[in-house]
Amino acid sequence: MSTELAEQKNKIVLADLTPDVIGEWKLDQFNALLNQQPRKNWIKEHPYIKGYLYIPIDKVEWLLRKLFKRSRIEITGQGTAFNGVWVTVRVHYFHPVLEEWDFHDGIGSIQLQTQKGTSPADLSNINNGALSMAFPHAKSLAVKDATDHLGDLFGANLNRKDTMSYSTDSNLPDKVEKKVQAIVDACETSDDLLNAFDTVPEQFHYIIEQKLEELNAKN
Repeated sequence: MSTELAEQKNKIVLADLTPDVIGEWKLDQFNALLNQQPRKNWIKEHPYIKGYLYIPIDKVEWLLRKLFKRSRIEITGQGTAFNGVWVTVRVHYFHPVLEEWDFHDGIGSIQLQTQKGTSPADLSNINNGALSMAFPHAKSLAVKDATDHLGDLFGANLNRKDTMSYSTDSNLPDKVEKKVQAIVDACETSDDLLNAFDTVPEQFHYIIEQKLEELNAKN
């Protein structure tokens, strides 16, 4: 077999073996990250609702920037209801494993601040600046409502009981190891093995390194 044909064979094999199991494993690992418990010092209790826990918006925004790098918040609606305002948002984020844009929707509401002991039904009782404070606050609540869907790290289960903890697929590591071994076995040169580093998860680089040592020993 010519060198050119051998190289073409390796490219085909690597392309065929790269997706599926390895992609599933990477996604499983990322989901495990999203379902870690948030830092205890991030969790706050609502000042007016006893026992209601939440993560402040600055921590939520930091997590979005840290984990997804690319995200944006779209306001999809707003209005008034009873004695307050509501805002709906769509939080768009670029998934680092799937390498595609996705989104979650959320809604938030907050009552308007009024003069003490008065009803908001009479517009004259609403404090100056109440609207300018209420809508941004409602937006922040909507963003947190949307990001709850991402997992426990964003506060998904802070106020739920009898929840199930997330666990990774125990069968995937063995499957990935076999897949990586097949990729390595298909590599015939050190250059092929070096290229495989970009395809194989870091935890399984040792398989490539072992094959490289074998090739170097022969040479």
